Amino acid sequence: MSSIKNLFKNTFIYGLATVLPRLLTVLLTKLLTEYLPGKVEFGEVSIIFSYIIFANVILTYGMETAFFRFYNDASTKAKTLSTALISLLVTTLVFGGAAYLFMDQIAAVTELSAQYWKWVIAVIVFDTLMVIPFAYMRAQGKSTNYALIKLFNVVISVGMTLLFFTVLKDFPAIQNVLPTDKIELFFIAFLSASVVTFLIVIKPYFSKWEFDKKLWKTMLSYGWPILLAGFAFAINETVDKILLQKLLPVNEEEAEGIVGVYTAGYRLAVGMTLYAQAFRLGVEPFFFSQSGDKNATQQYALITKAFVALGSVALVAYVVLVDFIRPFIVDKGFETAMEVVPLILIAYFFSGVYQTLSVWYKIQDKTRYGAYISITAAILTIVVNVLLIPHIGYMASAYATCAAYGLMMVVSYLIGRKHLAVPYDLKNILLYLCLSISLSLVFFYYVRSELGIETWQTYLVGVLMTLIILGVVCLREKEIINKILRRK
Repeated sequence: MSSIKNLFKNTFIYGLATVLPRLLTVLLTKLLTEYLPGKVEFGEVSIIFSYIIFANVILTYGMETAFFRFYNDASTKAKTLSTALISLLVTTLVFGGAAYLFMDQIAAVTELSAQYWKWVIAVIVFDTLMVIPFAYMRAQGKSTNYALIKLFNVVISVGMTLLFFTVLKDFPAIQNVLPTDKIELFFIAFLSASVVTFLIVIKPYFSKWEFDKKLWKTMLSYGWPILLAGFAFAINETVDKILLQKLLPVNEEEAEGIVGVYTAGYRLAVGMTLYAQAFRLGVEPFFFSQSGDKNATQQYALITKAFVALGSVALVAYVVLVDFIRPFIVDKGFETAMEVVPLILIAYFFSGVYQTLSVWYKIQDKTRYGAYISITAAILTIVVNVLLIPHIGYMASAYATCAAYGLMMVVSYLIGRKHLAVPYDLKNILLYLCLSISLSLVFFYYVRSELGIETWQTYLVGVLMTLIILGVVCLREKEIINKILRRK
């Protein structure tokens, strides 16, 4: 139980490392929706971030997870660190040089200005070079340092954006030097944060360099399925924005405006995103460190049930409060995609459950199964989007995201039980999932419509629904809760 408590402690810190920067990022979204000329420009920013996510997945090619896998072997710790650093350094610099060389071609293919790409490419390079230093912090259990640096990164990004968009507009001399395009200014601010953060975490690059070719090949062998899985995951996360731009039966400018509205609705699901990401940051190093423990499978089962139990309460509570939260995240005119919010919240809930279930193929070096599962889900995402976007617009993307992550969760469980005997409490896990999803959908699509948005009657029903799921979890898990609270 002490190791579980330590996991929850680290997860809490990682949660702060995720939540606090995201709260500032919420301010960033508010700035963008308020100060960019319109929905079209916000849509362009959203599409650029979709490409950034794809680039980050490809350029890390599973090396982060491979690092965790091999760093736990005491005999190869130093070699694992230096080999991973050298590998990513070389491939990232090659990418950066090639990308700048062919920047005009990239701009033509993506239909986005080269003026944006010259900053975005640099952001991608610096973000990739920081992957292993941040993984090194997590492997060493330095969750507090990780949290503070991540927070500082977002403070710079938001601060510079605010400076460019508001303060410096009153200084003509400075305005004459800076670009007039607000999207370009935003990515300059983003790059400044990446550069400063890289300088803070650069220390591992000055450790003893020792490139172990044999270890590198083993890490690549372990990591390439992670690359495929990550690429498929990026498709699930981002291809909907790109396909909306291409497949909506409207002109290009109107399509980019709709992408902006949909992205704003998507970002309203930030609560579940934060919860799932914080849990993943804490649980991934834990999986590998505990893999040799005789009680490992019992701990994995408890972690999964804890994630579902807490997530169920969080899901219902967030759906109840989403109308109250909305004005703090997006500006007026961007709220028309509210109907996608419950579906995206549920999708991220499924994604989080999948991450806890994925332990079986990560610790047994069967990462190819992760690739198979993710690729299957990515194909489903593309098919649903292509077939339905021309008919029902961005709701097709929401359905596709929810279906894809749901499929990953179910398939991972079904295949995983044949490879690793984890005693999941399936009865309670299914109860919490079904009850929380049912309450959330009934509240948002029925109670909210019948009783009115943000009326006291609606909130009263919402509070009662939240208390129902909270009461069910507490009653059924009171023994474990008492043990954790009593343990010193």
